[in-house]
Amino acid sequence: MFKIDVVAKCKANDRKAQLKLYEQYCDGMYIVAMRFLQNSDDAEDALQDAFISAFQKIHQFSGEVTFGAWLKRIVVNKCIDFLKSKKQDLLSLEEHHMQAVDDDDWSVGSEICIDEVKGAIQNLPGKYRYVVLMYLVEGFDHKEIAQVLELTETTSRTRLLRGKGYLKSALIKKGYGTGS
Repeated sequence: MFKIDVVAKCKANDRKAQLKLYEQYCDGMYIVAMRFLQNSDDAEDALQDAFISAFQKIHQFSGEVTFGAWLKRIVVNKCIDFLKSKKQDLLSLEEHHMQAVDDDDWSVGSEICIDEVKGAIQNLPGKYRYVVLMYLVEGFDHKEIAQVLELTETTSRTRLLRGKGYLKSALIKKGYGTGS
């Protein structure tokens, strides 16, 4: 009930309630922005833009999802917009004709640590990295990914499958390179 009251106060343009919401979500949303942008200054800029946008559009928050999930989508969109403005290789055409098979096996060898996985994700080509981050780390489903990245669900599935393949290959090579 507490969050709903705070959101209702924010809708009434209550600055104290906005500050309370900002303080509650700032650190977590900063981590989300850093996953995408890998630069603290850029992450702070995207986060500031996301909160400004969220407070300007808070009347659109209907409560169908949690406020945190609603805000996370705004943060991810701002990060992607930032990367697009930096002319990153984000979107590619002509993948919609391919069929992807869902493969939920994300297991890797126990000798591979989480930092190696994170590093390998960051080294994926952009169009695969964003889908893998959104699906695996942020918990978006293919419908949500398709909406945010403006592509089809099939393309999202294809990019996830290919990204997973690249990720596994990179981790296997890394494992072989260390003598494992």
